[in-house]
Amino acid sequence: MMSTMSAAAVAVWLGTVVTILSRSHADRNVYPSAGVLFVHVLEREYFKGEFPPYPKSGDASNDPITFNTNLMGYPDRPGWLRYIQRTPHSDGVLYGSPTAEHVGKPTVIEITAYNRRTFETARHNLVINIMATEEFPLPFQAEFYIKNMNVEEMLASEVLGDFLGAVKNVWQPERLNAINITSALDRGGRVPLPINNLKEGVYVMVGADVPFSSCLREVESPHNQLRCSQEMEPVISCDKKFRAQFHIDWCKISLVDINKVVPVYITRPDPGTGILPEFGEYNPPSESLKSRDYFSDFLITLAVPSAVALVLFFILGYTMCCRREGVEKRNMQTPDIQLVHHSSIQKSTKELRSMSKNREISWPLSTLPVFNPVSGEVVPPIHPDNYETTSMPLMQTQTNLQNQITIPQQRPSGDNYVMSTFRRLEVNGIPEERKVAEALNL
Repeated sequence: MMSTMSAAAVAVWLGTVVTILSRSHADRNVYPSAGVLFVHVLEREYFKGEFPPYPKSGDASNDPITFNTNLMGYPDRPGWLRYIQRTPHSDGVLYGSPTAEHVGKPTVIEITAYNRRTFETARHNLVINIMATEEFPLPFQAEFYIKNMNVEEMLASEVLGDFLGAVKNVWQPERLNAINITSALDRGGRVPLPINNLKEGVYVMVGADVPFSSCLREVESPHNQLRCSQEMEPVISCDKKFRAQFHIDWCKISLVDINKVVPVYITRPDPGTGILPEFGEYNPPSESLKSRDYFSDFLITLAVPSAVALVLFFILGYTMCCRREGVEKRNMQTPDIQLVHHSSIQKSTKELRSMSKNREISWPLSTLPVFNPVSGEVVPPIHPDNYETTSMPLMQTQTNLQNQITIPQQRPSGDNYVMSTFRRLEVNGIPEERKVAEALNL
């Protein structure tokens, strides 16, 4: 099924708006003008006929259909042409504003429709013939930022016509047209939260043939510029003419007079031998190329470093293995008095180590009475001259009950005595009862 629609251009507002809106589906030619907004709608209803219906004849067909658009022979579209489709159940829209550089160059756009239910495709071509016109571009251009609109909503002919009508009412030009429409997401905007029916926002650029009105010039006043710097809404007298349908951010409005814009020419340096010229075809080198000898590269990158490392290895091995002095040569070069001192120190160390292994266990000081049990007078412990206590612990456990003796101690009142238990040990063959007796006789 092949059918076309005859609407190639739609006058949007009282014949003064020359924005071109076309609705087409099949292979056809369209003739937009340079500097004028071009909109082409890809309607799902037409492409449904390209796919088989549902198995049951009475079922309504609502297949999810998505579109892919690209320039014929290339993977993407031209730079001036954009495409948007919000969901697989909504229509797709091609829109953009061609420039004078594209005049006279037919642009063939391949449109491929994908049926997400049957996995079938349908392809059509759209031939865009950009025409030149003396009326465009218009010299005075104003860009508005509309906060409560998405780009696909603004592309609708009725909505765009209402907006251009409001602009014409406050500007009063003889000729007015929409130059371009850009989504706020393409300008670095963020996707809004899915609450309160928030919109992404859209930039709409319009052109006219008369200077800007006093209402539009109000945004350039110092008072409003100060309010914008403080993130406050400026006071614009004609805002009420837009507020009923369009919420405009007046701090982001841009007014440009292209007659006063100074063109900037960028000088490029001369390309070198490795840079391709801007025009012409690339001629690759011929296939009859000589084979390259990589032996010299091998020697430089692998053989030479390996040889240097091998030489260093032999030098280090000779120094460490063949140039050792040895113990005998070292002793021959050492003075005799130094060798004697070293030998005596080593001999004394060995002797002290052997003596420490043969030391006898001595009686600890903590097990002897340090005061007279009768008078309470402090008495130093009595030890023979050769008594050694350096290696004994301070306390010993009383585990052997049969080797214990008792000594009398004074009670708090009266002359009776109680017996304190001490452990019976022998040190160097001498029973400890004698030490206890000597302590009691003091």
